[in-house]
Amino acid sequence: MAVPRLAPVPAALAHASAGDAVSLLALVALLVVAFRHPSGVHEAATALVAVGACLVTGATTFGDAGDAVRQLFPVVAFLAAILVVSGACADLGLFRAIGQRIGSRGTSGTRFLGLTFLAAVAVTAVLSLDATVVLLTPVVLAAAARAGVRPGPALSACVRLANSSSLLLPVSNLTTLLALHQLNLSFTRFALLMAPAWLVVIAVEYSAHRVFFVHHLRIHALAPAAADAAGPAEPMPRFPLLVLAAMLAAFVVGSFFDVAPAWPAAIAALVLTLHLVRRRTGAVIRAVHAAHLGFTVFVLGLGVVVDALSRGGLGDLVADFLPTGDTLPDLLLLALVATVLANLVNNLPATLLLVPLAAPLGTVAVLATLVGLNVGSSLTWTGSLANLLWRRTLTRAGVRVSGRQFHAIAALTVPPAVTLGVVAVWAWAGLVL
Repeated sequence: MAVPRLAPVPAALAHASAGDAVSLLALVALLVVAFRHPSGVHEAATALVAVGACLVTGATTFGDAGDAVRQLFPVVAFLAAILVVSGACADLGLFRAIGQRIGSRGTSGTRFLGLTFLAAVAVTAVLSLDATVVLLTPVVLAAAARAGVRPGPALSACVRLANSSSLLLPVSNLTTLLALHQLNLSFTRFALLMAPAWLVVIAVEYSAHRVFFVHHLRIHALAPAAADAAGPAEPMPRFPLLVLAAMLAAFVVGSFFDVAPAWPAAIAALVLTLHLVRRRTGAVIRAVHAAHLGFTVFVLGLGVVVDALSRGGLGDLVADFLPTGDTLPDLLLLALVATVLANLVNNLPATLLLVPLAAPLGTVAVLATLVGLNVGSSLTWTGSLANLLWRRTLTRAGVRVSGRQFHAIAALTVPPAVTLGVVAVWAWAGLVL
């Protein structure tokens, strides 16, 4: 069904109701909780209260809420499993070994940035963006001290690539995984279609970092710590690498048989946890904590609230701004709307709201929307939860995070990255679809 073009805003708002107002307030409350990121118990409790408010006021029904939960459950199951996998890899020394190879004594700033790019791209693609901002960022900070280089460029690369390089694989970002059920694409087909845009966006990010941090890359501001500089790098742990390789292979093969990515991720989490049980005590408890079950409940609640909003005035309002075709100007407009919406309400609820509206326009339209939702979400702090997690990770490490610098490089990078990424999707899809 075609989506109407640019109907007047008041016409869309005329359908708003008291239930819409409650749903909107519930969404605002959930976003505040997401930005503050309290304990899992508080996240889950807020989500349950928000859903309860929507049910009591008639903003949604038990049937619609149940449908939203059933649709989201495989996604949040994958999220919990991949968080356990990431945590186990960290416990087995994978991230520490990566950090030691990124920065050794005497490494130049430019080489350090390049190695960080490679590490962030690989970690984001395989273990999702959360692993990059929470687990890779601290080891990059330590590696910069060991190498004697300014950490700013590489730390910036971690947060930006967490969003930008998550375009390649469906499992790299929760937003992409949420959109996958709207696409009749296998795991490999999705990667094939997104690969050119992924490469273009990474090239834009790297060029922007080389230009923006040109003086930082030439200066060795820190003297390497003697304790850190001494001794050879510890060997790369093979067992987690083998498990990750098997998990990726299972993603590819399973996509041809409609096996949800949550199953390979869950098996990998179980294998790694059992391996850790034999090596140290408390491995099971650490795995349960790593799963962040409170956050999974939060995501389910968020899905119910956004589903209620999409059925009311807000869904109509967003639909009014969408194009009706899949020409290049239409795709650029979709990406623009996605970028704006992601930075207004965060890219997770923006995905839940926007992707079902873009799906009738076709596969290329959804892919272009994902470019805006993922790459465009790094324009402001509020665009992606990864931005906030990165800032919190560095603050806890005693690093002062500059909002001015974050937004300056975002302004330099996001417009060309989103534009060229959409052009790449459009051009490449015209050849392979």
